[in-house]
Amino acid sequence: MRQPVLPGDVSAVARALLRVPQDQRLSLCRRIFGGAAEAAAHCAVLGRLHRSWGDGSLSAAARRFELAEEPFLDDAAYLSCTRLVLRELSAVLETGGEASTRQAGGVKEGRRPPRPGAACP
Repeated sequence: MRQPVLPGDVSAVARALLRVPQDQRLSLCRRIFGGAAEAAAHCAVLGRLHRSWGDGSLSAAARRFELAEEPFLDDAAYLSCTRLVLRELSAVLETGGEASTRQAGGVKEGRRPPRPGAACP
């Protein structure tokens, strides 16, 4: 996962989580974190975007999935998703990134992949 993690990264992951049933959110969250970690490593080694996961940011990894429209901060489901993202982020930071490799898996659904050959930031 690329650092620093920006508020938009947290929001993008939370919006992806809103689109799936509650019992699937933890799994998807970990998949997104794992994909971001995979992409960050790919960028560091090869100097170009990962074909499926992008530039290593959580936002790029989350955008492989359909995102809900951004709700207001007083939306209970959005707050729940945001808390989940922040808990996972905290776990990743506390373990030095080990938790980010859990359940990366492949991408089945998604939007558009990064441009082939594009460079990492």
